[in-house]
Amino acid sequence: MRMLQHLRESDRCLIGTWVKIPALETVELLARAGFDFVVADMEHSPMTLESTYRAVVVAQGLGMHALVRVPDAGGSHLQRVLDTGADGILVPHVTGKDVAERAMRGMLFPPRGGRGLGTTSRAGTWGLDATADYVRRGDEETLRIPQLEDLSALEQAPEILDTPGLNAAFLGMGDLTMSSGLPAGDPLIQRHADALLEAARARDIPLGTAVRDAAAAREAAGRGFSFVMIGNDAGIFGAAAAAIRRDAALSHS
Repeated sequence: MRMLQHLRESDRCLIGTWVKIPALETVELLARAGFDFVVADMEHSPMTLESTYRAVVVAQGLGMHALVRVPDAGGSHLQRVLDTGADGILVPHVTGKDVAERAMRGMLFPPRGGRGLGTTSRAGTWGLDATADYVRRGDEETLRIPQLEDLSALEQAPEILDTPGLNAAFLGMGDLTMSSGLPAGDPLIQRHADALLEAARARDIPLGTAVRDAAAAREAAGRGFSFVMIGNDAGIFGAAAAAIRRDAALSHS
């Protein structure tokens, strides 16, 4: 089952995390820990196309869904990342409808978009599947997710969500608070978040976000978010290592 179908059929919020460490062992551990999905982060980590590809393959092979966040909204990475066979792509810094439309066109096959035909890629099972199946999966089963992470984007949320081909969205709270200079709990930020949740719900569009811990993930699920990333692999490892070292501290007498 692809992640888009899982989101549509699930009665619970799907839980994932960012993958920033270019290592397969951490992806395997996340799968064994029971995460629903991972997001290979090409924007804020050393993840290359090759390490992203391998993370996608291992994650899916172990029963997780695999999304990829591309480095920017320019579109140069969309084709090759889609052909890794990822469940979908997050496009950062979608600031308005024009940016959303350009991104969606890059992820859809003609006549709806301009994605190139790559049937001999992993997404086309290396040429083993019929071209029609490859195209259908690309257009009908792949998540195309703009990240709304500044006030101007949130003010245009209904128009962005109506972009043809868009089938999920993501609230980027970190960059939103940075760009606005407002804390996450500010009433203006919360009003925009509630309006985005309402607009997504009215259109039956899954909405995701990222949070720091499990308590915040439960809160986001309760508000109506469909998928949530908790922390990231580096942060999870770092926090666990720091806790072990702190708990093992010995006093000198």
